[in-house]
Amino acid sequence: MRKLLRRASPAMIVACLALLVALGGTGMAAATQLAKNSVGTPQLKDGAVSNPKIKNNAVNSAKVAARSLLRSDFAPGQLPAGPTGPQGPAGPAGPAGTAGPAGVIGAVTVRSESVSIADALDNDVFTSAEVSAQCAGNERAISGGTNWSDSNAGLELFTGRLTPLVNASSQVVGFRGTGLNDSGQPSTFTVYALCYTP
Repeated sequence: MRKLLRRASPAMIVACLALLVALGGTGMAAATQLAKNSVGTPQLKDGAVSNPKIKNNAVNSAKVAARSLLRSDFAPGQLPAGPTGPQGPAGPAGPAGTAGPAGVIGAVTVRSESVSIADALDNDVFTSAEVSAQCAGNERAISGGTNWSDSNAGLELFTGRLTPLVNASSQVVGFRGTGLNDSGQPSTFTVYALCYTP
């Protein structure tokens, strides 16, 4: 006699469907799971690894190729300054600047000293004497001169020399003069120094 198959109950159908779904999820996970160390450079697209995807402190000295970084890769002040190099050659001279204002000299004071020089009454023989005129205090001399008390034409009265007097700083502070008299009469020889206060 022929056996009749029993119709599956609704509970059996639900149980079978649940089993299929469970087995399908496991198979899907197995299909999508990657083997260890299977992803390398060929599997990554350009720009796929961005800064947010890199773990903090993941890139260290061991991960950076030697001498591959540039000065621009470092923040200011991170790299120590190198030693000072040798001095370079002097550059060309610059253009001349504008002239400054002219200096102004204050009041000029005339200092003088005199000496009387007598003639020896022997023609062609000169009697000479020397006298100095010096500036006072911190004054400096800018010029000097001489004079005789007699100015008649034909009198042989001469200035033998006029030399500047200088201090320890080589600044002119007066003048020394020598007078020569062959006029046949005594005459007064005067030396002048024109002095100012710097």
